[in-house]
Amino acid sequence: MRRLALMLLASGFVAGIFSAGSTTVAAEPDAAARAAVKLTAATWEDVQKIVAGARGKVVVLDVWSTACQPCMEEFPHLIKLQRNQPETVCISISVDYAGIRSKPPEYYRERVEIFLAEQKAEAVKNYLCSQPADELFEKIELDSIPAVYVYGRDGKLAQRFDNRTPAKPGSEGISYETQVVPLVEKLVKQR
Repeated sequence: MRRLALMLLASGFVAGIFSAGSTTVAAEPDAAARAAVKLTAATWEDVQKIVAGARGKVVVLDVWSTACQPCMEEFPHLIKLQRNQPETVCISISVDYAGIRSKPPEYYRERVEIFLAEQKAEAVKNYLCSQPADELFEKIELDSIPAVYVYGRDGKLAQRFDNRTPAKPGSEGISYETQVVPLVEKLVKQR
């Protein structure tokens, strides 16, 4: 699992190199935009209690990190899903915390909040995982992120999308458009 954390850090580093060479630089969101996004520290168990508390609604839980370029590319689809399906509960949990003692979960708060503000993620319930990513991945048997968990109205996991459920044969990763959204739409219609 340490290898996974290093791969995530490396992908964030590579993404930073490519974006640094860009001629356009996105302005950092202002204080009001950042304040509009609520980010709460939580464990996986805390988030699972929130999922259980939303029984009767379809829940979409996105596991992501600012060090994961594919995560950040798919994240706007979570926001769009929340807008288009207001009867769903969309939750994001950032797994930026790597378990480094000198960099506790709060160390990552600013960069996570900036990303969430840029995405206008105030309609989504946003959490900063307080467990080290490697420990969490091992516990929930997750190989890599992004990962999306979709729960039905009964509160039970309907489908987990991750690198084991690629968007199309031979591809890697997940797709909100071809996988997550169609499932959510189907579950929302079921009463």
